[in-house]
Amino acid sequence: MRKVRERIPALLRERSFRRYWTGQTISLIGGEISLIAIPLAAVLVLGADAAEMGWLKTAELLPALFLNLPLGAWADRQARRRRAMIAADLARAALLVTLPVAYLLDALTLGQLYATAFAIGALTVLFDACNNTLFVALVSSERYVQANSLVSGSRSMSWLAGPGAGGLLVQFLTAPFALLADAFTYIVSARFLARIDPVEPVPEPVGKGHFTAGLRWVVKEPSMRALFAWSGTIQFFNYMFHTLFVLYVTVELGLSAGVLGAILSAGAVGGLIGAASSGRIVRRFGIGPSILCGSVGFTLPLVLVPLADGPLPLVVATLFAAEFLSCVGVMVIDIAAGSLQMVLIPQTIRSRVMGAYRTLNHGFRPLGALLGGALGTAIGLRPTLWIGTAGAVLAVLWLLPSPVPGTRELPEPAEQDAVAA
Repeated sequence: MRKVRERIPALLRERSFRRYWTGQTISLIGGEISLIAIPLAAVLVLGADAAEMGWLKTAELLPALFLNLPLGAWADRQARRRRAMIAADLARAALLVTLPVAYLLDALTLGQLYATAFAIGALTVLFDACNNTLFVALVSSERYVQANSLVSGSRSMSWLAGPGAGGLLVQFLTAPFALLADAFTYIVSARFLARIDPVEPVPEPVGKGHFTAGLRWVVKEPSMRALFAWSGTIQFFNYMFHTLFVLYVTVELGLSAGVLGAILSAGAVGGLIGAASSGRIVRRFGIGPSILCGSVGFTLPLVLVPLADGPLPLVVATLFAAEFLSCVGVMVIDIAAGSLQMVLIPQTIRSRVMGAYRTLNHGFRPLGALLGGALGTAIGLRPTLWIGTAGAVLAVLWLLPSPVPGTRELPEPAEQDAVAA
């Protein structure tokens, strides 16, 4: 028993972080069910076309464009961010329950899917604005890579379990009822958050420039500026790709919901490998080179998706390879880039910086989704997927002239007066 305990990561032996991590893991699995169930509800239940899929994805992503900045400023003024996260979890659960109820009453519409996707997106922005600060309240800076590896490992487990479970639930229960599983995971997440009580940072007093301080800091800090341009470009083109992916796989390639879920779950095995090996990769090559390698490793394998053609076994094998290899790369990105950002951002404006970063970064997502839907209708699904994958691969060019490639070790956490910067 002692040997087994010693093999458990040190952070998971700490009760508060273990509860936080457990709640996040369960919620991430549920989120992956929604990621496949809501688009499949639109396609299989309501017969959505490429343009309507673009609008659905846009509705989900618009809150990131409009709400990250104000909610980040709001979060930096709060003493109990954890309570806001619990409220967001419970509200998301309630919204998801409305979809199967409407379906049962034969009243489900695309308009309700759009509205629900937008509301859940807004609550997710609120949750994330508070989550970054709660994370650093639970973890010391020298353990950021390990903690990010654990959280990213959970994300990989959600990719492994969520889409497969979602595909099966959709196949046997229909897409709207599959969303009940995600609603339950949000309730579980809220329960685990309620059982921790870390010492949260002192709220930042409101002063001149409070609202725009995070945005100004992102623009002036050279590494964050490069990371923004790189990540924003990937987000734009990747969401062109993902907006049409379900439609492409189920309609053009003719694969079932169950096979789609299995493909996405198989990709999560690559994510688990990436999360498990990222710590060693960072130690061996350094933070900056790991980000570069992860960028190429994430985007280049997705070129296989528009290449998929021929006999069904070959198509499925090609999609499996694309998902597996891409997920290895994205885990390296998440852990290396996430850890670098955490030490670069001063504590006093953390939520505002992340709000500004996500506004600039995630704001490209709905634009990519809209363009993907429009191009999918105008020139076809496969040519649009080619544009999306090629653009994402080239995003790494933003990083090359920046300080990021030369950053080998994590710097000391920033303590300067960032608002004055």
